Amino acid sequence: MILYLLRRLLLSVGQLLVLAILVFLILQAVPGDPVKIMLGERASPAYVETVRQQMGLDEPVLTQLWMYLTRIVTGNLGNSVIFGQPIGTLIASRVEPSAILITYGLVLAIVFGSVLGITAALRSGTVADYSIRILATAIFSMPAFWVGLVLSLVLGIQLGLFPVSGYEPGLVGAFRTLTLPAIALALSLIAVVLRTLRGSMLRVLGTEYVEAARARGYTEGRIVRRHALRNAVTPTISIIAVVLGFLIGGTAVLEQVFGIPGLGSLLVQAVERRDYPVVQVIALLAGAVVILAGLVADLLQAALDPRVRSAIRHG
Repeated sequence: MILYLLRRLLLSVGQLLVLAILVFLILQAVPGDPVKIMLGERASPAYVETVRQQMGLDEPVLTQLWMYLTRIVTGNLGNSVIFGQPIGTLIASRVEPSAILITYGLVLAIVFGSVLGITAALRSGTVADYSIRILATAIFSMPAFWVGLVLSLVLGIQLGLFPVSGYEPGLVGAFRTLTLPAIALALSLIAVVLRTLRGSMLRVLGTEYVEAARARGYTEGRIVRRHALRNAVTPTISIIAVVLGFLIGGTAVLEQVFGIPGLGSLLVQAVERRDYPVVQVIALLAGAVVILAGLVADLLQAALDPRVRSAIRHG
């Protein structure tokens, strides 16, 4: 197991390295002079050259790549050309709302998706099963920003239950201001969790060892808790790790809709104002989160599923 952990850690480091290089190449692929694009046509040639030297863009490409990777490893991410402050400080001031929003939405999606998925599996072929799947598919097909606007109109403006914009720090403040966007984010994921868990549950409930447990007189609740759910949850963990990138992308839109000063809104501002160094760092950070989620998912699978542990030992 320790060797497996070390292999996965090395693989994750390799993935981060490839991701960092790809993010670097994106800036290199920008047509024209990226500094002129960032500063605009009115910037003086002297200022353009000064910024180019500060960013190291006057160096050969391989030297730029080495400097870029060195800054990432040392944590010296440079300064934002447009916002006029260190990128690390800028991002640190925006991490909290986005991190809480993604976690809040993910928890809601897992809780409600799991409950609905288990219910649909245990009532397979009934009206309840079809109703749950149809409703989940219908909600999944709705754009997150549109769902957010509807929630703002109904729960925020008409009923006055939650604020429709802004962010308040602290547990109570975050709960008040992030509930509506978290619901909108969770609704886009519930259908994925539901369908994956339902399919896994149906496969497990039809296996011989579950039938043997029923023959021994075990209650359905015990069979679900002790036998079916533990084996069925493994594919769901993998799917959640994959769609986490989708959640991160969804926050950019929702933070704009609800006026949340998070990383998503910062990314939109940086793209609009052509602040490519900030865009690079946010893209790298989002990719790193997805890679970390994949690592955690693999470790959870190994911890929960004896078959995975057996494959690791004999692999």
